[in-house]
Amino acid sequence: MMRSSYPPEDVTILLKDITGLVEPLPASVREERIQSGTHYCEMLPLEHDPSPKYMQAYYHALERYASSTADAVGVLADRIYALHGKDLVLVSLARAGIPIGILLKHYIRGKYHTDVPHYAMSIIRGRGTDDNAMRYMLSRHAAGTIRFIDGWVGKGAISRQLSEALAPYEGVSTDIGVLSDPAGITPLYGTTEDILIPSSCLNATVTGLMSRTFLRDDIIGKDDFHGAAYYEELAPKDLSCEFIRCIEEHFRYDLTYTDTAPDGRGMRVVADIAREYHVDDINLIKPGIGEATRVLLRRVPWKIIINERYAASDELDHIRQLAAEKSVPCETSRVDLGGYKVCGIIKKLTDT
Repeated sequence: MMRSSYPPEDVTILLKDITGLVEPLPASVREERIQSGTHYCEMLPLEHDPSPKYMQAYYHALERYASSTADAVGVLADRIYALHGKDLVLVSLARAGIPIGILLKHYIRGKYHTDVPHYAMSIIRGRGTDDNAMRYMLSRHAAGTIRFIDGWVGKGAISRQLSEALAPYEGVSTDIGVLSDPAGITPLYGTTEDILIPSSCLNATVTGLMSRTFLRDDIIGKDDFHGAAYYEELAPKDLSCEFIRCIEEHFRYDLTYTDTAPDGRGMRVVADIAREYHVDDINLIKPGIGEATRVLLRRVPWKIIINERYAASDELDHIRQLAAEKSVPCETSRVDLGGYKVCGIIKKLTDT
């Protein structure tokens, strides 16, 4: 099983440890290979230490937005528990979903006095779910008890991938649970607002010191789980468990909520962005705080566009800081971003 800096009682990680088997690559090399046809899952990103100014922005985000994150955890937990009760099995999508799944597990234990199982497994856009991990879980739990969890929805690509990949697994729900769904994709959300989830600001140091998931035939055999590397060298800077503790301090067990039906509104915004900014591949458009942050952390950005209603919001301070450090233009959007507060657009390297 995969190593992580999380306590083993918090999550069972269904990944193969490939530490030392794959050399991480800088974003510029990965981006060139991705846009030349290499799948992102066949490489690992080189992760850099954030600058002191960026870490200051992270700690500010954690202090300022821990309570809204905690409330989203509580609402999502209540929605899911209402459907499953004590039979619930949480399955987080590695890696961004893992801290969310742990928070849900802790919230349910605190409010409902039930310790539900929690797994983490891989799903990869264009490649699907890890079938070996699915078989492992289904040999231990009934299909109807499984509920998939992720951090947030951008365009909804992973949600659509999940729906397709789960078609052979009768009885497993394809409705994914997320903290933030400004795209209108799922009925299981903590909020439909594009909120800053502080864990989105960092990489391995807030997700158990694990890399993104990996799938390549020369490393991952037919009977293996998808892979990930463990970044032991980052252990002195690991904030994974501290993040969990900070959010838990703001848990409330008396939350109320209303339901909003999914309407797919996010894809209409993405279409407007593609048209206005002449982007012919919507995979290069990454709307929402979480996705825009990921563009700056892991890809080669072209520009960041900000919803004019949030032009002065400190919720975007870490994005402005990263954009400044990487000399990425950060401007007010020329189109209505709807419920999204910000959007990252990846540079098309053939245009450079």
